[in-house]
Amino acid sequence: MAETWDEQRLIADGFERVYVDLEWCDGPRKGLAVIDDVPHYFEGRDYDPDDEADEYLVWVASEAAVVMEREQWAIFARWNEAFEAGKVELRSHPGNGGIDARYDELDILLAPHRQMPEGVRRLTGEVRFDAGDRYRVDGVDFWFRWRPTG
Repeated sequence: MAETWDEQRLIADGFERVYVDLEWCDGPRKGLAVIDDVPHYFEGRDYDPDDEADEYLVWVASEAAVVMEREQWAIFARWNEAFEAGKVELRSHPGNGGIDARYDELDILLAPHRQMPEGVRRLTGEVRFDAGDRYRVDGVDFWFRWRPTG
């Protein structure tokens, strides 16, 4: 299990919140995180399990996209809580399609926002974990500290 940190320490050390985890493969690959107090999409291009930090391409998320991402995330987080409590089965995951009409609608509306535009920035992201639940309505248990790649 990874070491965990309290929120005040994370903030003091320059780490910022992650609102949405869109893809995890041995670490965060895609999602929505705060960078310099502004929500951005991030997409990992280069994963090295021996490195403390990875390189990500990042772009600003519009206010509308942030609202929709957080709404869709909340649908997933509530489902996950029910799943972990044994109240629903895996096949009821809203990402399977046809389960939750609003989740499906948000997928369509968010698709263009999730596409990487021209002129993205490259940043290195270092991850730390807080002691909260892995998935929760307000985000996830990992935070990023960003720095220029180079």
